[in-house]
Amino acid sequence: MDDTAAFHAHYALGFEQDRLTAGGDRLELVRTLELLDAVLPAAPADVLDVGGGAGVYATRLARAGHRVQLVDVVALHVEQARAAAAELPGAHFTASLGDARDLSAFAGESVDVVLLLGPLYHLTERSDRVLALAEARRVLRPGGFVAAAAVCRFASILDGTVHGRLDDPRFLGIVERDLRDGQHRNPDNEPEWFTTAFFHRPEDLRSEVEEAGLRLERLAGVEGPGGWLGRWPEQAELVLRAARLAQDAAPKLSAHLLAIARR
Repeated sequence: MDDTAAFHAHYALGFEQDRLTAGGDRLELVRTLELLDAVLPAAPADVLDVGGGAGVYATRLARAGHRVQLVDVVALHVEQARAAAAELPGAHFTASLGDARDLSAFAGESVDVVLLLGPLYHLTERSDRVLALAEARRVLRPGGFVAAAAVCRFASILDGTVHGRLDDPRFLGIVERDLRDGQHRNPDNEPEWFTTAFFHRPEDLRSEVEEAGLRLERLAGVEGPGGWLGRWPEQAELVLRAARLAQDAAPKLSAHLLAIARR
């Protein structure tokens, strides 16, 4: 299965709709919203949620009074997002097919916030990631910000250690490549091992943001070390305290990185 087919096969499983909310809000969602809340303008702001999946973040922001437009490259996600929007009568929340590398459907300087909480995972070529960030910059009004998420380079080795997967030679080979060049591949399409992706080091993300012409304000770890220990939500305050302590000092301890950058 080639890389593109693997990506579509992974998301065709439909799990993305509930991944962040099944059994209650997941740590990734809680912490990402916390980091966004620190910089979001007062509602109503114009938000473009690029690669917004089934609309989990878009739904929260629309409920808060923001005007949200979601685009995603996966048709199933757009269908799910439209269904979520239909549950919010009176809210401004639309969803359409689109690619992070080509936002030509949106005028320049037309939005206050661009969310890229997924596209940089799956754009395996640096030039494509920089293009997506440059497109985000183009549609931003002066002073607006981009929130761009990335999977940390060390996510698979930490996940493999915690879940005892490093004794599987297939998973071990994936981890070795992740550490070598960040190119994550899952040839057997094991659902729990993610799909075609690029795993960033903090310096990779910083460099890409700056090359796209954006001014990086913050590069934070999202979940922190507690995200690996299975203590969420039973020990929520402990896990959140650790995440906040590590977010700037040790972002590599998190599964995800979040860059906040301004035009």
